[in-house]
Amino acid sequence: MEGAAGSSEGLRYAEYVRAPTGAGKGQAELDRGLARTMIAVGLGVATVAFAGRYAFHLWKPLEQAITETAKRISTSSLSSYHKGGFEQKMSRREASLILGVSPSAGKAKIRTAHRRIMILNHPDKG
Repeated sequence: MEGAAGSSEGLRYAEYVRAPTGAGKGQAELDRGLARTMIAVGLGVATVAFAGRYAFHLWKPLEQAITETAKRISTSSLSSYHKGGFEQKMSRREASLILGVSPSAGKAKIRTAHRRIMILNHPDKG
């Protein structure tokens, strides 16, 4: 037990003892290594900054092309629902646009379309 206590105490004090370095040679090597690391990190940051700048210069024409293409695509053609422009009193044409059926559709088709829209918009669906 004494041997274990003695060795643990020796280990505790061994952490604080510096090994002798030959006339500061170890510290100089450590400083040079730290300087090399800092230079490498600085060059890495500069490389990333220049690459980011180059990417932003390329992005401007690409962004304009994407914006123009998005404007050309009609959003109303992508949606199957009728949006806005409602009249004061709903007409048969407007009701058929909302339901997504033709104005001359039969009662069964109108009921099926109405049921489909009601199920989609019901608050208890989830």
